[in-house]
Amino acid sequence: MKEITRRKFITTATLATGFALAVQPISAQVITTDAQGLVAGAVKIPVSDGEIPAYRAVPVKGENFPIVLVIQEIFGVHEHIQDVCRRFANLGYLAIAPEMFVRQGDVSKLTSIDEIRPIVAKVPDAQVLSDLDATVDWAVKSAKGNAKKLGITGFCWGGRITWLYAAHNPQVKAGVAWYGRLVGDNTELTPQHPVDIASDLRVPVLGLYGGQDTGIPLDTVEQMRVRLKSSSSQSKIIVYPDAPHAFFADYRPSYRETEAKQGWQCLQSWFKQHLQPFST
Repeated sequence: MKEITRRKFITTATLATGFALAVQPISAQVITTDAQGLVAGAVKIPVSDGEIPAYRAVPVKGENFPIVLVIQEIFGVHEHIQDVCRRFANLGYLAIAPEMFVRQGDVSKLTSIDEIRPIVAKVPDAQVLSDLDATVDWAVKSAKGNAKKLGITGFCWGGRITWLYAAHNPQVKAGVAWYGRLVGDNTELTPQHPVDIASDLRVPVLGLYGGQDTGIPLDTVEQMRVRLKSSSSQSKIIVYPDAPHAFFADYRPSYRETEAKQGWQCLQSWFKQHLQPFST
């Protein structure tokens, strides 16, 4: 079989339809947001070595929209992440979720988290940050986004990236990181982690974490809190004592409605304070 070139692979990749296979069956509590009054769907983002797919949602009417980058979990830009983009668009934002793993593989088609982890482990932070820079550029030039009102939010894997991108791009005005890993081994692919950049962070980032999260020990959350005290960012962390990991993921058994709604309200207040979106 003829080998697909790196560039050909990127340009032919598409977004997931429906939910990732690794998270079946879908919970009955899943939230579905329709696209009425929105421009919503797949787009292609030009990047350094081709194109990557992304999901974009924005109000039909208006311009100079505040931009929110929505960063996926390890399951890719599947229906849940796309729905979150539509929720943001209904609040007056241009929300866009680029597919971060597309060069390494299509995680939406894999049936277990054990198959997904090796693919995600190959994704360099430098690649992710560069792709997000390209996504912001596209949002401003091609989707009526306002570069002066740039926010970012992410979940699990994307929560870690939220902290890192807020430190990377001086255009970012605010971030909200949902249960993102804070510590880890410093490697060639992951040279820094949130605790490493916390003291120098200048962007206000709100961290939302679960007290029952077995994958993110509370001592690492406290370590991050201590580091943030020496920064000028006015960042803060909220811990929901009874919440597990992925408590916002309404399509999974980990969903906790009370904490998810509280976190979403905190996110809206945080972005309203720092991005000042208009009402639709």
